Amino acid sequence: MQPAAPDETDATAEPVRDLASAFDDADDVARVLARTGYLADDALATVTFLATRLGRPLLLEGEPGTGKTALAEAVAQALDLPLVRLQCYEGIDATQALYDWDFPRQILHLRTLEAVGRPDGAAGGDDAVAAAEAQLFDERFLLARPILRALREAPCVLLVDEVDRADDEFEAFLLEVLSTWQVTVPELGTIAAATPPLVVLTSNRTRELHDALKRRCLYHWIDHPGLARELDIVRSRLPEVSEALATQVVSAVQRLRETAGLVKPPGVAETLDWARALDTVGATRLDAETAAATLGAAVKYREDAERVRAMLDRVLTA
Repeated sequence: MQPAAPDETDATAEPVRDLASAFDDADDVARVLARTGYLADDALATVTFLATRLGRPLLLEGEPGTGKTALAEAVAQALDLPLVRLQCYEGIDATQALYDWDFPRQILHLRTLEAVGRPDGAAGGDDAVAAAEAQLFDERFLLARPILRALREAPCVLLVDEVDRADDEFEAFLLEVLSTWQVTVPELGTIAAATPPLVVLTSNRTRELHDALKRRCLYHWIDHPGLARELDIVRSRLPEVSEALATQVVSAVQRLRETAGLVKPPGVAETLDWARALDTVGATRLDAETAAATLGAAVKYREDAERVRAMLDRVLTA
């Protein structure tokens, strides 16, 4: 369920037009994603296959750094589809997800009309005013935000990242869009997706999502990978790193997750960063000195760094 190495993706493949037939089965999902460098386990491959075949949004929960966002990126790459990303945050509202009007260009347009009308004294009247107002709300002044873009560009992959950061109102808005696959722009009318996009929602579970949204989605919890799978990921993504060094790094990270009681245990991304950092400084093995010097690639909190430094000998020799 994690990134592996970029590779031999078929450069001649045509973009997928029908997501329901994008994959033959779960094994096909795993095989195709592996070409992009993403190693999916059986459960994740199966739920991804079902999401495409049934046209259901996929809700992924799990600790940060377990490959939730990377799955959406890998599927988009594998199927040669656009990836439209909506990053959620506290206070996000429907307007920021849907569309906005380009006010500076609208004002510039009005001034242009005034400048053009002034020389010949063309005052216009009510009809001219109405026509000018109508021009202000046509397509050229519309700024499509991620959800509107996804509906228009589908088939595509819509990544709704960290949906748990948004509030209840935005979650309700999302539920409506994911149910109807259409939105209404008052000045332009209803815009519907010709074919539903593949929607991947991620959550770090900072709060519980509502049952209604969960019912609309297929749900999957992504955990940190086991030692063997994580080693496969590192070896696949960083073939330049020796097997011995990769094994040492992965083993150390696994122990940190299990026993160190860190504020933020390192995810797979941090494992890759640590192995890459060690390789960059020319390390061929992970000892206490090199581990301490490069620890910033793996842990991101001062408290965690102090705790790990104090137990490095135990972590590296266990």
